[in-house]
Formats: sequence, structure tokens, C-alpha cells
Amino acid sequence: MESFYQEANIKIMKVWFGGYTSHDSKGIYTANVENDGTDIKLTNIKNTVEVERPTYFQLVGDLLFTIIQKGDQSGIATYRIKDGEAEKLDTYFHKGAAPCYISVDPQKHLVFTANYHLATINVFSYDKNGKLTFITNDKHEGHGPRVEQDQAHPHFFDETPAGNLVSCDLGIDAVDFYKLDDNRLKHLARYQMEKGFGTRHLTFSPDGKTMYIVGELSSQVNVARLNENTWEFEDIATYKTIPDDFTDHNGAAAIRISKDGKFIYISNRGHDSIAVFKVLDDGKLELAQRISVFGSFPRDSNWDKAEKYLVVANQNTNNATLYRRNSETGNLTPIQKDISVPEATRVLFEED
Repeated sequence: MESFYQEANIKIMKVWFGGYTSHDSKGIYTANVENDGTDIKLTNIKNTVEVERPTYFQLVGDLLFTIIQKGDQSGIATYRIKDGEAEKLDTYFHKGAAPCYISVDPQKHLVFTANYHLATINVFSYDKNGKLTFITNDKHEGHGPRVEQDQAHPHFFDETPAGNLVSCDLGIDAVDFYKLDDNRLKHLARYQMEKGFGTRHLTFSPDGKTMYIVGELSSQVNVARLNENTWEFEDIATYKTIPDDFTDHNGAAAIRISKDGKFIYISNRGHDSIAVFKVLDDGKLELAQRISVFGSFPRDSNWDKAEKYLVVANQNTNNATLYRRNSETGNLTPIQKDISVPEATRVLFEED
């Protein structure tokens, strides 16, 4: 699936949006990103995949993997995208609430999901035709001190740099590591966060030796060293993602790290901003910028392959904002606001 094509010397690529379908949204939307050689803008926003509650999804070639809900059934689905049209290939439904996170390993043909409400992490396989097969899962147990931590709440399940698996659990303030061994999840290690941290998502440094962990409930980011051979951890430092004098409710959400490992971006739902941190030589962080998202409740943000532009989706105000990114300072400059996208919680630039 091509990301770019040429038309009258104007480059066009696509950005994909998904989210809730409680009000105006009909599912997954796409927008053309037009570049006239000076700057870009998002245009021609349309509903490409009609599906209920695609709050998170992934694109792998011409295959789309998405969270789905249909009536009282929930699960994941696969689609083939061809010529701007979506063909449903397969679904896997289960009872109860839908997953909140989905990731894909295209080499191993594996799909990983985290289910916040059911407290499970799940592994599936898929074939070239998008057919899904359930392999195994694991159920988390426990709770934390905050009202949101009444039970375990896995919010992230993905691969580590060394090819192991890692989950973030908001309910038990933990980062857990696994290995898929003989179609079973073998628990390898746990990095235990402070109580009430609200572990949501994480990302790794390019060398795989440092992890940056977002605490939704605490509005913090923790920096920790890890060794995937010995499973030793070192807590380096923790930083607030919002100003010290901000007292309204906030939930830190998405985290991105630049490919060069020099900058980290975290969205704040409540403060309604993106916090930009510079990664110092010792791995510690320094705040570089906090910038408005020009909307409310930014659950996700993402950038193009060159990391020159970043888009943030604002769920509660049904809009997205486009920024230009300075690779030297890390700073963001808004270039298009009030892009109409309904109920978006996921944003993804289409890759080559």
C-alpha cells in the first residue's frame, strides 16, 4: 500500500483516525496530507471503514487490524485495504468489553491485545488472508490505591526491543515482561512502579536499554534502565508531564520517542497539551516545551515517517491539530487547527 503518490507535483499521503462511535463517528477515517513543497495540510477527510468503536488499530501493508464492537460482542477484526476501500476479512469476538490496545508483529504473524476491563493480555496469529486464530492469554490480578485501580487494568501489550513481550497495567502500577513459549505466555520479570502511578504506555530508547513509562493517573513519566538478559532494572528519575500549579484533573496518555532518541512527546488529557522532553546524555529528561493541542482530551498523537510533522487527535472536541516538528529543538509549531475528525482516539500516518 503506497504512502505517497505524485499528482501535478503535489505529494499526497494519508493519515488514519479511529475512535469511539457514540455520537457522530461511523468508524475509521482517512485524510489526505497534501504537500505543495512549502508545507502540508490535511484535506478530504472521509469515512473509509464503517466499524463500531475502533478505538485502536494498526496498519500492516494492505491489512488493517482493529478493535471492534458489534452490539454486545467485542473483539478484533481484520480488513484488506485496496484502492481506498475496505474489505472485512475476519473477526474474533468474545463476551465483555473490547480491548483497548492492539499491536502486530508482521514477521511472526502475531497480534497482541490488552483488555483494560477484562484484565487480560491476549495473543493471536493471523495468516496472509487476515484470518485470526486465538493462541493464549494471561489474566492480571491485584489492585491499587486509587479509585480507578479497583482491579488490574492492562492498557498496553507489545514487543520489547529484544523480541520479548511487555505489558503496562494501570490497575497494579506494573510493567510485566513475558516470553511466548510453546504457545503460552511465560512471565519473565516485573518492574514495579510506585503506588498510584497508573502505568499506561511505554516506549524504549533506540538502543533498547532505557524505557520511558507514562503514568496516566499521576501525570508522570518514569525513566528506567533495563537489561533483558539479566532482568535487572534501575529507576533513574520521574518527571511531571503537567505544570506543578495545574490542579484540575489530568490523564497522561500517548508517548512517542523520536528515532534518534533525543526527544519524547506525551499527550495530556485535561491540561490539553503535548509535553516535549529532551533526552539528556545521562538518560534523564529536560522539559523543552508544553504546547496546546487546541482542543480537548488528546488521547493519541503520531507523526510521519520522517518525523517532520505530528498530528494529535482530540477526542472530546472532534478535531485534530497538525504541527511542524523541529528535529533540532524538538519543538512543535501548529500549522493547521480545527481539523474535523469525530471522536478520535487513534491517529496513524500510513507507512510505505
